[in-house]
Amino acid sequence: MDQSKRYADLSLKEADLIAGGGHILCAYSMKPKTGYGYLEAAAHFAAESSTGTNVEVSTTDDFTKGVDALVYHIDESKGDMRIAYPLDLFDRNMIDGRMMLASFLTLTIGNNQGMGDIEYAKMVDFYMPPRAIQLFDGPVKGISDLWRILGRPVENGGYIAGTIIKPKLGLRPEPFAEAAYQFWLGGDFIKNDEPQGNQVFAPVKKTIPLVYDAMKRAMDETGEAKLFSMNITADDHYEMCARADFALETFGPDADKLAFLVDGYVGGPGMVTTARRQYPNQYLHYHRAGHGAVTSPSSKRGYTAFVLAKMARLQGASGIHVGTMGYGKMEGEADDKGIAYMIERDSVDGPVYHQEWYGMRPTTPIISGGMNALRLPGFFRNLGHGNVINTAGGGSYGHLDSPAAGARSLRQAYECWKIGADPIEWAKEHREFARAFESFPHDADKLFPGWRNKLGIRAA
Repeated sequence: MDQSKRYADLSLKEADLIAGGGHILCAYSMKPKTGYGYLEAAAHFAAESSTGTNVEVSTTDDFTKGVDALVYHIDESKGDMRIAYPLDLFDRNMIDGRMMLASFLTLTIGNNQGMGDIEYAKMVDFYMPPRAIQLFDGPVKGISDLWRILGRPVENGGYIAGTIIKPKLGLRPEPFAEAAYQFWLGGDFIKNDEPQGNQVFAPVKKTIPLVYDAMKRAMDETGEAKLFSMNITADDHYEMCARADFALETFGPDADKLAFLVDGYVGGPGMVTTARRQYPNQYLHYHRAGHGAVTSPSSKRGYTAFVLAKMARLQGASGIHVGTMGYGKMEGEADDKGIAYMIERDSVDGPVYHQEWYGMRPTTPIISGGMNALRLPGFFRNLGHGNVINTAGGGSYGHLDSPAAGARSLRQAYECWKIGADPIEWAKEHREFARAFESFPHDADKLFPGWRNKLGIRAA
């Protein structure tokens, strides 16, 4: 059934829709299946996203038609489909009238992802009007709060050198805490890897007190504050809160140095919002494990990593992993820096829409996945700044000298980029950075050809 007369209005202008402030706009890369017209398929998509179904029903009235989602732009040659969703379509909380991400996802990538006339449809950008921005939680804590704890300026406080306890599974409480201590002697921030939780060989109630003891000893030895991001992910929100409450009690006077990590993609919006609302005084660390199932460029459905990050800021994530923009081991490209810009700036262009955030606090880009000191200068050069958290697991624990030396090499890499020094010349005066060349020789060969001769190092 062709529903384009009701669910499409190509006379609508995007600028007018934005100026009106009454719609959330979504842009998709869409291809209909063979035998279906583009506009017909797009209108069916909009209908399924809002008030319609695949037949005429007797219960539709004039008011219902007033909240139809409308296709307002198509370009079949580019696979570009854009839909305007009236704000009134979206579910609101009973308790406080606020908007929820679960409703946004239910409408915009709900049943329409499995319709028989759609080959694929992937959301590549969305626009939130001012009223919607007001109705989402947004972050409470940000990187400026971490800089304050670390004794740095709260503006442009710079790079936070972090790691992930490795191996990601298999350490019992004592070696886990020792691994944390060894890194904290040189670095700032440690996070749980996403599967680390309450395994039988490393129960939370034994591991977390030892981690806090390691933090205190490292702070005493270095005279520096340290940060720990604990994974509280669980199916049950009560279980999640039980883990968080235990950790807060354990860290006691140093609870401000504790962040909570949530696997936001596999856990879903409810888990993120629970952490955001139940623990507004803690840094909320959004780990996106599993997102590649829908965000990968090889996946034609779902939404992009850009969309995921933008949604995370709306939900209130203090920080979210944004990949390494092609400089680490994970899938990505240099122009993925647009993801970081969207979550950290107040006014920014996305792939399709310009977004104003109207003062909503920024979300920190967290850089993780195969990074080490040798890769960082190029990464910073591409991004244009170093105000990020970087969690380098192998880049720290794979350093030949020690995890602390690995951490120092990361800090030295940031300083090298910051002052515009030549990395080879910098290495001659900074031992930990120099030893990173020997620690990661394949990267060194690729990034700095001839480094052995320049640094006077014989081939192994």
